[in-house]
Amino acid sequence: MRSRVFEIIDKEQERQQNNVELIASENFVSEDVLRAVGSCLTNKYSEGYPTTRTSGNKGRYYGGCEVVNELEEYCCDMWRQAFHTDYHVNVQPHSGSNANLAAYMSILQPGDTILSMSLSNGGHLTHGSPVNFSGKLYRMAFYDVDEHGFIDYDAMEKLARQLRPQLILAGASAYSRVIHFDRIAAIAAEVGAYFMVDMAHIAGLVAAGDHPSPFGLADIITTTTHKTLRGPRGGLIFCKPELAKKVDSAIFPGTQGGPLEHVIAGKAVAAEEACRPEYAEYIHAVVRNCKAMCDEFLHMGYKVVTGGTDNHLFLLDLTDTGITGKAVQDELDRHGITLNKNCVPGDTRSPQQTSGVRIGTAAMTTRGYTEADFRAVAHRIDAVIQELRAAL
Repeated sequence: MRSRVFEIIDKEQERQQNNVELIASENFVSEDVLRAVGSCLTNKYSEGYPTTRTSGNKGRYYGGCEVVNELEEYCCDMWRQAFHTDYHVNVQPHSGSNANLAAYMSILQPGDTILSMSLSNGGHLTHGSPVNFSGKLYRMAFYDVDEHGFIDYDAMEKLARQLRPQLILAGASAYSRVIHFDRIAAIAAEVGAYFMVDMAHIAGLVAAGDHPSPFGLADIITTTTHKTLRGPRGGLIFCKPELAKKVDSAIFPGTQGGPLEHVIAGKAVAAEEACRPEYAEYIHAVVRNCKAMCDEFLHMGYKVVTGGTDNHLFLLDLTDTGITGKAVQDELDRHGITLNKNCVPGDTRSPQQTSGVRIGTAAMTTRGYTEADFRAVAHRIDAVIQELRAAL
């Protein structure tokens, strides 16, 4: 008798095949990534680290790890190659949130001050939301965006001088413009703060040269391995070599037990793929497609946060339309288009309703969509929004 689970999986497979996927944090992995994550490596426990690492770790706490040691070292090497860096890398974080938790724990004490971008202005839950561990464990302060939605670096510098934070964090989950890591690194150096970058959304763009790199500037860099990197769901931490032991200890035994070696295998495959010339071409197409779709909305008279995009995503500001982001998200679901509601800077609606939606182009570019395809989808979305407005 066939398991009910596989019937449910089949339903999700059908949904993914038939829907237009515009959630900026999602993508479609290769068959090789799927095969690696579904491999026999799921059976292996391997607490600790390979003994050949140079960061002072004491090895594994289980026998039979000679193969997974080789795998994990190879995965580390491939990610360094993908980002053209000599930073230390830890490939064990189960998620981007786990990577951020460990990164904070490696260099901070509870109650230390972190200066970051707030969730309402485009940051991430783990960048200091009061309902998240970051907001509960650390004293959070937030730099702002200007009236056009761009990061206000002058105000950030002034606030950093006033607060003298232990850590300044750059990175976002809903910010469509280039982040000037060099400017933030200079501010951190001036006030004696660590500089950390969460590049989860733009990591693929960094690897392909479509966004300035934080390597050589940041003390610690975290990322997920899905989104624009097009790998399995998981996380990575890069750091300057002098922080390697602290970072590794913060992952194991600090915040995790045994790593997921089957997921690490998928991460290694994704790293191999990210090193190929065709991956850079893919990312270039993601950026082109995003600009084309964004420009089409602007031509139709929509308000876009910051007035455009430099990366793989943009935000539609629906404040003036009278409809909520949730209403648009739910109605588009019924029309086979998937995106997510999202707060916009200065939003007066709750995170459950929002005044905006976030749109990303990474997943459907993987599926082969072109600029013309994305412009056509923009008009499909517009038709749904106009129907909602007419029903008010």
